[in-house]
Amino acid sequence: MCSIILPMTDKSSEREKIIIRTSIVGILTNVLLVSFKAAVGLITNSIAITLDAVNNLSDALSSVVTIIGAKLANKQPDKKHPFGHGRIEYLSSLIVAAIIGYAGITSLYESIVKIVHPEAAEYNTASIVIISVAIVVKLILGAFVKKQGQKVDSKALVASGADASFDAIISASVLASAIIFIIWGVSLEAYVGIIISIFIIKAGAEIMTETLDDILGQRADSEVSKRIKEILNEEPEVRGAFDLIIYNYGPNKNYGSVHLELPDTMTVDEVDVITRRVQVKVYHETGVILTGVGVYSYNTTNEEAATMRNTIQELVMSHEWALQMHGFYADTENKTVRFDVVLSFDVNKDEAMETITKEVQELYPDYELNIVPDVDATD
Repeated sequence: MCSIILPMTDKSSEREKIIIRTSIVGILTNVLLVSFKAAVGLITNSIAITLDAVNNLSDALSSVVTIIGAKLANKQPDKKHPFGHGRIEYLSSLIVAAIIGYAGITSLYESIVKIVHPEAAEYNTASIVIISVAIVVKLILGAFVKKQGQKVDSKALVASGADASFDAIISASVLASAIIFIIWGVSLEAYVGIIISIFIIKAGAEIMTETLDDILGQRADSEVSKRIKEILNEEPEVRGAFDLIIYNYGPNKNYGSVHLELPDTMTVDEVDVITRRVQVKVYHETGVILTGVGVYSYNTTNEEAATMRNTIQELVMSHEWALQMHGFYADTENKTVRFDVVLSFDVNKDEAMETITKEVQELYPDYELNIVPDVDATD
């Protein structure tokens, strides 16, 4: 296993500053909106406006959690946490999702109570103006926060930005219900409140699902994995790069391992040189630190081994659940064959390996087989 020490940068620190500044803007804006909307909601006896204020309060609390999460996630690695504390951001996102969900459930309950025990709302010009201004403010805030989130790859900020933009739509529905009441005297207050509540709960559930995917571990970004393989295959000695796995320890904190297929004539020193070189190139171009670079050797002069490879590959790839064969090496003198097979998630691994082993053994009964199943971890 090879490791690499790379120079530290101030990217994490700058990222933290951007997240905190953006979150503070969100907090101040939402606190102002909460103050105005809550006052209007109480004065006009409007459950929809009051619930809209509650929604903005949850947004402010979410921004506070985002700041705390960013600060803790940027702590330096220590003996107990050698890969840093980046995953704390995922926990903070879960808390944000819980806050949003709680706000939605509370709002739903209050709206149902309002339907059972209706109270007439009394809108005035000031309330209409405040709601209209809130719509514009939320649209601007949403675009700003989302842009900053995409800039620093912060899912919490992107979610907050999208939520703010959606809040503008919610406020627009409140404004529409107010206008309908003023013109036709039809009160849609409580029903609009239920709709708002459902969308708030849905937003919380989506954030929680996405965050759980990050915590559980999901497939690496296809563009990143593709670029890493391209970099590795640019090396003249490398015939293929396989088994690439990227481990995520928080936003922009990615470590990886890979196997390179190299000629069986290379010395250990030559392998060491090439692996160190590709580690540096991959880090500087993708930000992924390759902590482990394994090696597959391939036959360079044995024609019999080459023929065996083609025959076995054709047999293995005849199965639709066999996605790839690599790492093939045949020792014709000692009668051994080894290779890896990437299997689809749609097949039972044990049954698939039993099938391949039986078929290859029938072709080459005198050979000892070492077949390893691989997971389709990257595109």
